[in-house]
Amino acid sequence: MSMEIVIASLTAEAFAPFGEILEAAGTPDKIINQGMCGRHHDLATLDFVNGRAGISIFDAQVRTLPYELTMMERHPEGSQAFVPMSYFPFLIIVAADANGTPGKPHAFLSNAGQGINFHRNTWHGVLTPLHAPGLFCVIDRIGEGANLEEFFFDTPYVVVSKS
Repeated sequence: MSMEIVIASLTAEAFAPFGEILEAAGTPDKIINQGMCGRHHDLATLDFVNGRAGISIFDAQVRTLPYELTMMERHPEGSQAFVPMSYFPFLIIVAADANGTPGKPHAFLSNAGQGINFHRNTWHGVLTPLHAPGLFCVIDRIGEGANLEEFFFDTPYVVVSKS
């Protein structure tokens, strides 16, 4: 038996407890590069303990809906940003902390062109692209020590799209 989670649209208000949305929305903060580029400035708070920011490329396998959520993870030593390297939406699953374990998960579907930054210590599902290629630029903590906690659910959740 599984429990169902319905995917919601990704909005700044709904996602705020878990992190920030990275997107080129609205009027740029500044026009740069001889007037040819709009800069949407300082969209996320990178937060690292005993480490430095690193940029990696993740090549994730595409998933399909309905999606079975069996595990969530968090990174107590640093925030983690995911910036898609293609123009497709992806699935984002997060949960508030409930005494050291994930609370009831929430699922969001990004819009094409949106990335996200998880706050440090936020429970989240694994990288879940719904379209190929599953290429993402990831900005996260590089450093010594454990920075990964995993939690496996006794009963999985099934993530479904809105009807």
